[in-house]
Amino acid sequence: MRELFDKDAPKKATNLSINSSLLAEAKSLKVNLSATMERALEAEVRQSKRRAWQAENKQAIENCNTLAEANGLFADKHRGF
Repeated sequence: MRELFDKDAPKKATNLSINSSLLAEAKSLKVNLSATMERALEAEVRQSKRRAWQAENKQAIENCNTLAEANGLFADKHRGF
């Protein structure tokens, strides 16, 4: 699978506005904010790209499903279930 982003790219400092109570709780639990943010941001980017791909390919997916419903799938005759 193709990488979503360059994991070896240098880190870049940024400013965020975060709920102060949540931030205090995370710090008291020694949560790694940078790593947590990167994981959350990666998940959000992945989901956004997935939605964009589905929207861009909606017609092709519908056409493929219609064709399969009308004619079955090539492998149907080889399945044992």
